[in-house]
Amino acid sequence: MAVRAVRGAVQLERDEAGHMDEQVGALLTAVLERNGLTTDDLISIWFTATPDLHSDFPAAAARKLGITDVPLICAQELDIEGAMPRVVRVLAHIESDRPRAEIAHVYLGAAAALRKDIAQ
Repeated sequence: MAVRAVRGAVQLERDEAGHMDEQVGALLTAVLERNGLTTDDLISIWFTATPDLHSDFPAAAARKLGITDVPLICAQELDIEGAMPRVVRVLAHIESDRPRAEIAHVYLGAAAALRKDIAQ
């Protein structure tokens, strides 16, 4: 079994804890489903949020999904002028037999514009 990394992002419509839970939950669910994963396949997840998001920790959404025994960490994205606002990104380390080229990176909604080269 190889260790792989899966990327993803979602742009929030507003900075509200319930909305963040919903959108980050949808992102994590899509990452798992599109890669045929269960929570047992997760090694760790890094979350980043743009500096304009401060209503909650993105990792809280993962805990509400039942991802309770996986190390999670949150960090703030660089504050770059002109960057897309209200974005939560994930970098999940997983165990998978899939070749690297078959890993499905998930960019939901407007966040698909961040990585047109790999967005599914």
